[in-house]
Amino acid sequence: MNDAQLWYIVKHKTKNCEIVPSNLVRDDDPEIIEKWGSFASQEEAIARRIGLIRAGKCQPL
Repeated sequence: MNDAQLWYIVKHKTKNCEIVPSNLVRDDDPEIIEKWGSFASQEEAIARRIGLIRAGKCQPL
């Protein structure tokens, strides 16, 4: 496991939010309409995603 890996939460056109590693996030991806991060761990990104779902900014997968 790479401890230096950063994580992002990305919102797709379908309004679903997904947690992805930084190496898969592209700024020119037309499917991504919003993103949050970077987060130091996947666990932190999961906790933030739950908050975004509760706030109505994202739909669960």
